Amino acid sequence: MNPIRLSQVAAVVGGTLHGEDVLVTEPAYIDSRAPIPGGLFVAVAGERVDGHDFAAGAHAVLGTRPTAAPTVVTDDSVAALGRLARHQIDATSASVFALTGSQGKTGTKDYLAAVLASLAGEDAVVATRANHNNELGVPLTVLRADDSTRHVVVEMGARGGGHIAYLCSIAPPRIAAVLNVGTAHVGEFGSREAIAQAKGEIVEALDADGVAVLNADDPLVAAMARRTTARVLTFGAEAAVRWRDVSYDALGRPTFELGHDGAWHPVTLRQVGGHQVANAAAAAAMALAAGYDVAAVAAALSEAEAASPMRMQLSERADGLVVVNDAYNANPESTRAALEALMRIASGRPGGRSIAVLGEMRELGAEHDAGHRSVGAAAVALGVDVLVVVGEQAAPVAAGAADAAGGAASGWQGDVVVTAGREEAAAWVRQNARAEDVVLVKASRGAALELVAQTILEGTTA
Repeated sequence: MNPIRLSQVAAVVGGTLHGEDVLVTEPAYIDSRAPIPGGLFVAVAGERVDGHDFAAGAHAVLGTRPTAAPTVVTDDSVAALGRLARHQIDATSASVFALTGSQGKTGTKDYLAAVLASLAGEDAVVATRANHNNELGVPLTVLRADDSTRHVVVEMGARGGGHIAYLCSIAPPRIAAVLNVGTAHVGEFGSREAIAQAKGEIVEALDADGVAVLNADDPLVAAMARRTTARVLTFGAEAAVRWRDVSYDALGRPTFELGHDGAWHPVTLRQVGGHQVANAAAAAAMALAAGYDVAAVAAALSEAEAASPMRMQLSERADGLVVVNDAYNANPESTRAALEALMRIASGRPGGRSIAVLGEMRELGAEHDAGHRSVGAAAVALGVDVLVVVGEQAAPVAAGAADAAGGAASGWQGDVVVTAGREEAAAWVRQNARAEDVVLVKASRGAALELVAQTILEGTTA
């Protein structure tokens, strides 16, 4: 964040300064438990906790009422944060890369940030951290940029129409990507078509000299080309940026050739799962849209380390048991992709079993039961050896598996273990998993199944 006096903040956001006109030299933050010395504490009054009550000791505050610290008072601290972020990004020469999609946002963001850092310099890139992809997270990301920043990479999430358009007003993109339209958050939107309408706001925000990066393999995304005057660059199996000859190592990490404009370059990813190929291709397309060389992009992808925890995070216990912790988020599409990765890893471990520990996928609305049942059916179709279902809300996973296993052509010889919650699920795996097995742990963030993964890793085999 470029240094700014609190009186200047007040002028930018239309607020009133109470207290000393201190100089803010560090980024904004909202968690009083992790204060940033010299930064701007944004006090947000929530339903249960009021940030103003924790402002004591802050260097400077942006809020809706005076505090013990120097404070800019405004009617809406969240909206004011957005106005400040827009002012700050306009004052830099940084280009904004924005991306959205029903799944794969964080993986693609991490690849793109790694590629840009490799090619432009580590200090030249600011990217979304954790789940900062909403009306608070996007401006907090932007406010980490300063005059030395060349590229700002932001995830953008939406829970309704107009959300992404608002985020783009805070961080106007020069390059914007839509990865896919799935069933994540269909409970809020009502249909995939409504999700597509909202996601497409990101390409509508582009100027004519911008670039829209679109998934050619998703018809709802490909159709968004009509919603922008910007140049369109596609990625996909047969798109402008494409891949071929995908293979996997013993831990399910893909190797492939990345192609663009007739040239092909090898890529070996360090992350688990076939879905990472499309994520990497999307990131490559965004980097190519910025003018970077495809050979350099491919080389940087091969060097990119995993940056976000609990997203296909692979660990090996001392006795050899492999645990894949993908407990940060889940929807039917991402869960099927994780199950495919589980089977690839298990196939390379002679005598080992594939064990899928699956919890609730939230925000599916009317599709809750159908979405969970489809995952159970997918586990059977893929031949998962043991399906451990965690909690009552995930019970339709077991029902879907039972229906699929009962089909005449199934031939499935696997087992379904239904557990009441995290402790029971972790106990079952600890007592029954063998050293040569592979365990996938997957659910929406609210299910907190990362605790199951942690418990399994700390345990021993039966």
